[in-house]
Amino acid sequence: MRGSAGPAHTPGCPSARVAVTICEMSDSDDDDVPQLSSHTVAALQEFYAEQKQHPDPSGDDKYIIGVIEENWQLSQFWYSQETALRLAKEAIAAAGEGGRVACVSTPSVYQKLRELRSELVSVCLFEFDRRFAVYGEDFIFYDYSRPLDLPGDVAAHSFDVVIADPPYLSADCLKKTAETIRYLTRGKILLCTGAVMEEEAARLLGVTPCSFLPTHRRVLANEFRCYANYDSGLGHDV
Repeated sequence: MRGSAGPAHTPGCPSARVAVTICEMSDSDDDDVPQLSSHTVAALQEFYAEQKQHPDPSGDDKYIIGVIEENWQLSQFWYSQETALRLAKEAIAAAGEGGRVACVSTPSVYQKLRELRSELVSVCLFEFDRRFAVYGEDFIFYDYSRPLDLPGDVAAHSFDVVIADPPYLSADCLKKTAETIRYLTRGKILLCTGAVMEEEAARLLGVTPCSFLPTHRRVLANEFRCYANYDSGLGHDV
C-alpha cells in the first residue's frame, strides 16, 4: 500500500484555517443577505471531507463496516456484510476459545469480529492505513513491502489463525504478504485474493480454494476466491 498522512487536526474541531475563514463574507450586498466567500466554501468542503476520513473513535458505531470509507488509492474495497460475517465466524471457529486472530489487510473482518463482541478470541489488525489507529492497541501498522518490519512484541507463530487479503493482485504483493503470514501463524491460514493467484497461493502457502465465494460492497471486475490450508467451514472447491 501507499499513502501519506494528512494535516494534523483536533478531531471534532475545525482546523485553524476554517476557523479563520468561516467569518469571511463576500463583498456582495445583494438583498443584504450575507454570503460565504468562495474561499470559505472551499475551506469548509475540505474540512468536512477530512471529518469523513477521521471517524470518532468513541462512537458506538466505530466497528460498522464503511464507517471508515474506502480509499481506492490504497486499493481498498470492503467486504459485504455477509462475507465479513462469514469470515469472522470462521476465524473464531478456527482460533478456538482463547485463541488469537491476525487480520492482515482485512479491516472489514476485524470490524465484524469486534462488532460481534466475541470474548472468545483476541484479534489484531495489521494495516497500512493509519485511520484504523482509532482502534487503539488492536492496530499494528503494516506495510506489505516490508513484510517482517513488525513491532518487537509481535512474536513469531503467535496467532492461531491468520486471515489475509493482499492489497494488490500481483505476484510480488502476494509473495511478501505470504512471508508475513508464515511468520505470524501457528498453522492455520485463510487467504482472500483473486482467482488468478490460485497457483501462486498454493505454492507459497499450501492453500486450496474454498467453495465459499467472498463478495464486496462494490462489484469488482476481478473474480475473488477464498483459500484455506486446513479443513475449514467454508467448504471445499470441487
